[in-house]
Formats: sequence, C-alpha cells, structure tokens
Amino acid sequence: MTRISVDVNDEWLEAARAELGTDSKVETINEALREFADRRRAKDLIATLDEVQLDFSEASDQWRYGGGRDLSQLEKDAREVRSA
Repeated sequence: MTRISVDVNDEWLEAARAELGTDSKVETINEALREFADRRRAKDLIATLDEVQLDFSEASDQWRYGGGRDLSQLEKDAREVRSA
C-alpha cells in the first residue's frame, strides 16, 4: 500500500464518509477510490457490450427448459441505467 500526504477538502470528505458509511478518513478515501474504479470498469464493460448486437427475443423460452425469465428488456434497462 502506498503512503501519501494530500490536502483533502473537509466538506467533500465528510460528504463521502456519510454516503459510504465509513468510519475513518483512510477508509473513506480507499472506499471512494475503489467505487470510482469499479464505476470506470462498469462503464468500460457497457461500452464493450454496446459493440455487440444482443437478441433476447427468445430468451424466455430458453431459460430453464421452457421459460420463466423474460430478458427482452435487459439491454434497454442497462442502457437507461448508464444514461442516468
């Protein structure tokens, strides 16, 4: 683990701590960085999936031997979450 010394905006740090539910400054900063990296990876994954044509039109018939799960809205829902 790298040890650094930085000046951090106290209001932003407190807002992040409250949002993340962390107990210490170190925990807050590490969790915020982890979440940022996770979001970046998620955006990259979505961008990759945008390049692939997905067809879920028959998914409800294929899931578990004859249906039970309609995935036709999956792509649309994922794109709506991304745009939010």
